[in-house]
Amino acid sequence: MRLAKFCQINRVSNARQVASNAIVRPGATLLFTILFVSLFPARAQTSQQNEVSHTENKEADHNKPSLLAPLKSATEDDTYHPITSRQRLRWFLTNTIGPPHLVGGLFTSAFGTAVDRPKEYGPGWAGFGDRYGIRLTGIVTGNAIEASAGALWGEDPRYFRVPGEPFKRRIFNAVQLTFVARRRNGHFAPAYARYMAISGNNFLSNTWRVDSEANAHDAVIRTVDGFAGRLASNLFDEFWPDIKNLAFHRSR
Repeated sequence: MRLAKFCQINRVSNARQVASNAIVRPGATLLFTILFVSLFPARAQTSQQNEVSHTENKEADHNKPSLLAPLKSATEDDTYHPITSRQRLRWFLTNTIGPPHLVGGLFTSAFGTAVDRPKEYGPGWAGFGDRYGIRLTGIVTGNAIEASAGALWGEDPRYFRVPGEPFKRRIFNAVQLTFVARRRNGHFAPAYARYMAISGNNFLSNTWRVDSEANAHDAVIRTVDGFAGRLASNLFDEFWPDIKNLAFHRSR
């Protein structure tokens, strides 16, 4: 009897160990990836400046903003200039590993850890790191799809503010630009690359998510959350410059 119980206990512990090892834990790997991507542009710019022989080219490269510098806020009233390849790359990097987006992941991952969902990751810092990492994989995939696919037909992923309009018009603009985007001619059209990115990355991520959330139902929920997140980002881009200016003037 004792031998049978001992064997049974060993089987249970081994099964738990296998299940634990089967869980994808991307947290540490992605943190190193973020560090590498953050440092790479600066090194690339330094080596490029050393290779340029002409002084004019050196000055031009020196005046270029860093790839990690956020794009300047644009309004609909400004003369429209189609997004360049470098600006598209900057959009991808800053919307993936920019401070606001990394900080936002802290809150969503902390909430998931607090309610212990999905349960496979468990509580504590290890579970928090897994949730943060799996969220980041979706953001990287989605932004890469939107930036690359949109380049094929000139879809501009940037947000365009309407600061001089009434409050309701500005809210409507944030909602509208969640689903439409500018083309090379400056006109607005359905944001097909964004549709592909948000829905595609959430269904594609089923291939590396844990079993409890690797299904069509959860993918649809994540897709809705993705569009809601884009709306929240648009509202932030629309009103944050005004809030910042107001706070700055009051402090003076």
